[in-house]
Amino acid sequence: MKVVLIRHGKTEGNLKKRYIGVTDEPLCVEGTEQILNNIKENRYPAVDLVYTSLLKRCIQTAERIYPDIKYIPYDNLRECDFGELENKNYLELSDHEKYQKWLASNGTLEFPSAEKQEDFKKRCQEAYKLIIQKSFNQDIAFVVHGGTIMAILEKYGVPEKSFYDWQLKNGEGYLCELENDRVTLKVIKKLTGNFETI
Repeated sequence: MKVVLIRHGKTEGNLKKRYIGVTDEPLCVEGTEQILNNIKENRYPAVDLVYTSLLKRCIQTAERIYPDIKYIPYDNLRECDFGELENKNYLELSDHEKYQKWLASNGTLEFPSAEKQEDFKKRCQEAYKLIIQKSFNQDIAFVVHGGTIMAILEKYGVPEKSFYDWQLKNGEGYLCELENDRVTLKVIKKLTGNFETI
């Protein structure tokens, strides 16, 4: 069984390097063009089912990549709520004391007034597991957020890597095979311009 994990295309917030978690932004023009170019280059494998978060950027990406498949929105696949950091960039936060502490911790501290990272990871991991278990023998795409993919692969990805080691750029993804235990994902390749092998 094939599992494809795709990060949504770019938004205005991504272009401005903002922390965009629960802010519901659509794809920007550049993001739409990027996804359409990737489609022309056949970067996205065919699947039977498509799951997305409820946020516009994921739905719009899924509609462009898989126009003939009705996507299934799933709320627990949404990105982390960044709290006080939400919809701000590093310049706007340069004098924010809690943000500076978070940076100094290499992202190990909680975001100020935000969803706890462990709660976020657990939410995404449980959503993935529920979806996989009810989608027997069907190839699935998850068109979701970077953090969602990182959370899923940190727990279920092979080879084992830490959360931040699974980062993707907008429009990139991973092609995986589901192992015999029906949850572990063997990562076959990264879906970039070069189709890097993992």
